[in-house]
Amino acid sequence: MRRTARLLTGTALAVATAGLSGAPAYGGAAGSLDVYPSTAAAGGQVTVNTAVCGEKGTAVGDASSVGAGTFTLAPSTHEGEAIGQFQVPPSAQPGTYEIVAKCAEGNRQVTGDLVVALTPAAGQLQPHGSVKTGVGGAFGSDPVQTAAGVTALAVATAGGTWLLHRRARGDVI
Repeated sequence: MRRTARLLTGTALAVATAGLSGAPAYGGAAGSLDVYPSTAAAGGQVTVNTAVCGEKGTAVGDASSVGAGTFTLAPSTHEGEAIGQFQVPPSAQPGTYEIVAKCAEGNRQVTGDLVVALTPAAGQLQPHGSVKTGVGGAFGSDPVQTAAGVTALAVATAGGTWLLHRRARGDVI
């Protein structure tokens, strides 16, 4: 019993310590920096916004991690958010970069991630059409094959029903 209590106490302390170590190091309010698009190609335009700076708040953005330098976030009409833009340099290498915004008033700071990819996300090919599994579909391009399939299913259903009906009556098959 004593051993179980020690184990549970140790586990509780470990969880509490892990929770405290995950707290932000800056003294600002909790919030986020939204990055659109979150995945961009080198040379692409990126928009960031945050509501942590307040209704009329401004901020200074820092995208120097990707090589874009600083930019300004100004108040927008969208739900009290500050918004800004920067261009990913054409020489940016693929990877994940942290974008930072510091509010002009107070010590609030927010971060967001930008993924630089080889090709723009919008330019990637998206799957379309049916999957070629080799089994075929109910409405194939050949109406004769479709009719033959429907007929085979109808015959199998009728035969199965007839056999079950005979078995239920006690007839020997």
